Amino acid sequence: MLETNDINFYYGDFHALKGISIRMEKNTVTAFIGPSGCGKSTFLRLFNRMNDLISDTRLTGECLIEGQDIYHKSVDVNELRKKIGMVFQKPNPFPKSIFENVAYGLRVDGITDKTYIRQRVEESLKSAALWNEVKDKLKKSAFELSGGQQQRLCIARALAIAPAIILMDEPASALDPISTSKIEDLIHSLKENYTIVIVTHNMQQAARVSDKTGFFMLGELVEFNDTKKIFISPEKEETQNYITGRFG
Repeated sequence: MLETNDINFYYGDFHALKGISIRMEKNTVTAFIGPSGCGKSTFLRLFNRMNDLISDTRLTGECLIEGQDIYHKSVDVNELRKKIGMVFQKPNPFPKSIFENVAYGLRVDGITDKTYIRQRVEESLKSAALWNEVKDKLKKSAFELSGGQQQRLCIARALAIAPAIILMDEPASALDPISTSKIEDLIHSLKENYTIVIVTHNMQQAARVSDKTGFFMLGELVEFNDTKKIFISPEKEETQNYITGRFG
């Protein structure tokens, strides 16, 4: 589903990602862990080409989704981003109603069928485990929701355009433990229909939600394996030192 071959990425002269090759399967959750500044968020943003928005950057190697190199000049970036939902560290609802937050992507895509939009909004809120909490206040401002509810609203907004892949960059780091637990439960249920890639500083979270885990350090993918193997018997000493708290 997602694959990179010898990816190198540069911010100006800074070599941020070094020779990364990885393959992530469909309908799985892949977590990336590692110390701050190790390159894991930069790597995540390759898959929806968000790094394109930063000046003076350079990429070499292949970044493939379903076998297509998404950096080929023939690729329409707007069409690519419709296939890929993105959830950020802090909830970022739009200054609109709950309903219009979820409907936004559909309207941008030129969809005007009100019945279809209503249906997609309801389906997306149900998929994000939020429908029962908001179904009677869809016209209220999204800012009236709690932080955890806002993050699930942002997930619903990402789901509304029916992506194949969901990228999550520290999706629960700004949330309390109960809201974090709801996001983690949601990740488990979503992987039946989506391929999910998550960056997290929380190693326990990576252990709970992911099928595979990659450990980044200083721009390199040190180790990538089944999550259980990474946390119980990692192959690399650097991985062992990180997950046991000896550094990072």
